[in-house]
Amino acid sequence: MSILSASLGLTRYRVMEDVPSELLRQVPEKLRQFCFVDIDATAEERSFGWTSIDDMLDVNWTQSPPEKADYFAFALRLDTRRIPPAVLKKHTTIALNKELEHNKEQGKNFVSRDRKREIKEQVTLRLRARTFPIPAVFDIIWNLTANRLLLATTNAKVRALFEDYFALTFDLHLEPLTPFFMAMDILGEDAAPKLEHLEPTIFA
Repeated sequence: MSILSASLGLTRYRVMEDVPSELLRQVPEKLRQFCFVDIDATAEERSFGWTSIDDMLDVNWTQSPPEKADYFAFALRLDTRRIPPAVLKKHTTIALNKELEHNKEQGKNFVSRDRKREIKEQVTLRLRARTFPIPAVFDIIWNLTANRLLLATTNAKVRALFEDYFALTFDLHLEPLTPFFMAMDILGEDAAPKLEHLEPTIFA
């Protein structure tokens, strides 16, 4: 989701470690090292990686560098192939019927369980190769001064993917800035016991 959308959901993070200046200088290189890899010409089910916030096809940041004054701006691209269950069932049934006809010619009136599984896997791969992956792009803004990040989604699976891939790329760990952690950040860790016992107020 674009950070410039009129309406969007955001997840806020803080970087848990102090970020050395040497690592900050390496960020553009690391983004390219862990960039998105296209799977259009393959049968892969999923691919993800970093790309330009301005152009999801620019994985080398040739048009627009990720450095934006005191920020890094980039994006997480996730491509996924989805085969509708009804389509998979249809083509698997066709393949199984052909296999059964062939077996009957050999004097067998059944298809073994292992062979059924093998046929389904073959059909799945064949359909994937004929299906274009659906791209999704999630913008990221990294505030270097405050050591905070914005991710343009609230989807739990995408957040988990982003957190893991960010840690793999930069060897840094992220903490979601939930209201609890934001309050503790302002009030200090000594306020944690009081915050833990707060109860929500229900408005009529």
